[in-house]
Amino acid sequence: MRKTRSFASPTLKNENIDKLGAPVEVRRHPGARRLTLRVSRTRRTVIVTLPVQCDIDEAGSFITRNIDWVRERLDSLPTAVPFRDGVFIPLRGEAHRVVFSGLSRRAPVERKVSSSYPELCVSGQAEHAPRRLKDWLAKEAHRDLEERVAFHAKRLRVSPKRIAVRDQASRWGSCSTTGVLSFSWRLIMAPADILDYVAAHEVAHLKEMNHGPRFWALVRQTMPGLDEAKRWLQIYGMDLHRYGALDEA
Repeated sequence: MRKTRSFASPTLKNENIDKLGAPVEVRRHPGARRLTLRVSRTRRTVIVTLPVQCDIDEAGSFITRNIDWVRERLDSLPTAVPFRDGVFIPLRGEAHRVVFSGLSRRAPVERKVSSSYPELCVSGQAEHAPRRLKDWLAKEAHRDLEERVAFHAKRLRVSPKRIAVRDQASRWGSCSTTGVLSFSWRLIMAPADILDYVAAHEVAHLKEMNHGPRFWALVRQTMPGLDEAKRWLQIYGMDLHRYGALDEA
């Protein structure tokens, strides 16, 4: 398999690129015949791909020539919501206010229900609070996914090797040939039935490593309401990537 090589270059540092307010990633690809440019909606990153023989200076020039197109794509992205004190983020589909308490508690994050809206109280120093909140959300996602994977695995009579929770940008879940199921931690922000659908989807891959009719029959067998969940992900899924985006850059 041909590999794509990514690197950062000081030659890309110019006034126009600096004002974009987004990371710029340069890649060389053996199969590339010309320069290409795209904006990753999940990573909020400008990506320019070069042919192997292309001079690195061409990357900066190429972005500059297409700077209006890049700005237009960046402006179309949903507003980023970093993990900061006072912001609202969804948890299992319900809006929660983030509160950096600054207090030292045994639990890094505590969920509190007030008269108006629930809160996620993050303890410890403010500079560490975003990472602490992300780690807590990932653990919550792992717990929910472990439960739902076990449920669907029992119904389909399969046995996953283990479950991994990561910050996957291109997919919500994946299944390896060795039986490892990997999921995006951001699923914990979606309604519970969305996480449930992705769990069922990946469990079904333990029997069918494809998206053919037999695969979808397996998913529907263990989760009849899959169509609504698929539609939700298509419409609202991308929005989940804006939460915590700046803190993870």
